Amino acid sequence: MHVAQDNFAIELKQIDKRFGAVHANRAIDLQVPAGTIHGIIGENGAGKSTLMSIIYGFYHADVGSMLVNDQPYQPSNSQEAIAAGIGMVHQHFMLVETFTVLENIILGAEGGWKLNESLSSARKKLQQIEKDYGLEVPLDAVVGDLPVGLQQRVEILKALYRDAKILILDEPTGVLTPQEADHLFKILDKLRAQGTTVMIITHKLREVLAITDNVSVMRQGQMVGHVVTAETNQEELAELMVGRKVRLKVEKEKAKPKSELVKVNDLSYFDDAGVQRVKGINFSVRAGEIVGIAGVSGNGQSEILGLLSGILQPDSGSIELNGHTISAEQHLDPQHIRYIGVGHIPEDRHKQGLINKFEAKEAYILGYHNLPKYNKGLLQDKAAIEEQCQISMDKWDVRPNDVNLKTANFSGGNQQKLVIAREMEENPDILLVGQPTRGIDIGAIEYIHKQIITARDEDKAVLLVSVELDEILSLADRIIVVFDGAIVGEVSAEQADEKTLGLMMANILPEHLQSTQGEVS
Repeated sequence: MHVAQDNFAIELKQIDKRFGAVHANRAIDLQVPAGTIHGIIGENGAGKSTLMSIIYGFYHADVGSMLVNDQPYQPSNSQEAIAAGIGMVHQHFMLVETFTVLENIILGAEGGWKLNESLSSARKKLQQIEKDYGLEVPLDAVVGDLPVGLQQRVEILKALYRDAKILILDEPTGVLTPQEADHLFKILDKLRAQGTTVMIITHKLREVLAITDNVSVMRQGQMVGHVVTAETNQEELAELMVGRKVRLKVEKEKAKPKSELVKVNDLSYFDDAGVQRVKGINFSVRAGEIVGIAGVSGNGQSEILGLLSGILQPDSGSIELNGHTISAEQHLDPQHIRYIGVGHIPEDRHKQGLINKFEAKEAYILGYHNLPKYNKGLLQDKAAIEEQCQISMDKWDVRPNDVNLKTANFSGGNQQKLVIAREMEENPDILLVGQPTRGIDIGAIEYIHKQIITARDEDKAVLLVSVELDEILSLADRIIVVFDGAIVGEVSAEQADEKTLGLMMANILPEHLQSTQGEVS
């Protein structure tokens, strides 16, 4: 039901949009009450971003009409959206990293040919906005030197400087620590109190419930529900998104760890620019446990996975995998690492896990194509490849169930299931798992989590890297937190909570852990 209110900041009526054969938005109706925080949720491909892009003038609806503050609204571009009082903060910030905060904010809105006068005038206006909304940012700092939480504030300031009364935020907490997310919510509260209307696109149900007044749910291009936030819960929202009941809680027994299969000793790595990305870290993973690595994206997690999978080579220190050693002197490439019993589910399935032009059966043997079971003499055994791929697609419920379909034609969730099936069906002793549910729908997440727990219970050593704290907290038995390439500390599943991990992700070791942190095992 729509909220009973006469004063709407935005009204959409029968908005329809196609991209060729893809029907992205289907007769969408939406009413967003003025001065509220409104959540837009839905699985990947549900049409959320397309709808927001229509509101912001990036796309034009094929059919339908829009009203902004009861006035007809049909923007030809984002400049017209801004002129109508609409601002948008994108998931990937639109900032020039070498410019100062002030320069970024006035870029494109300089207001005249005398730049010094424009900067002076802008500074006064921004200081007032900062004061009104608690959005303090050092205006003369270079944007590239700021942490992501402050960069996001710059984007919000940019919109408010242009007099935005309606603010659209796309996945606003994706790169924030929990504490930074809490601060963002306080800012949004102030914006709402001052009469600004906020629209949030997100997949994090708990955050939707914490900050919004109302939630609209999209599924397969359609709007399937409008609910008052105070009258709903995670389970109801998940069911609306997926179209069936979803088990959100990961059920698992207590881990029974055995021998160490992974041991990392004083490991360091410098990138091609000479920047040290991994700084003398030590940890281990035992058979029968899941060790999670938590941290804000870009703090060395990707490099750690790259080193353990053989994609990167260490500059110093060593890695022991299943009895084999990797060091600066002893290189093992990804092929050899697979052969010693290590499976690797990469963080980016498109860059490292799949080749879009390959058929599913071809993608299924990537990295394993030299195994005897897939070859007859000098030729590949196409029948064996097809049979094994079909068995795995059946088991993992990959849809469409077609081994000849190009991988580009599968949804993100089904691409991910194909990659995970490929790695896990080889029965590795060690499983390196990077962002297993990035860009994945709730229904597929439920299944993937269950399979990772099953691997642990079959005595695999599982190393899990994820920027989703909920995922780390749900799956990991021990959690290592990284900051700027170094390990801040380690907590057991029993000790871990969002607040503790959030502080550690900001390089603060909570008092109750300080006496327990010695050499990280």
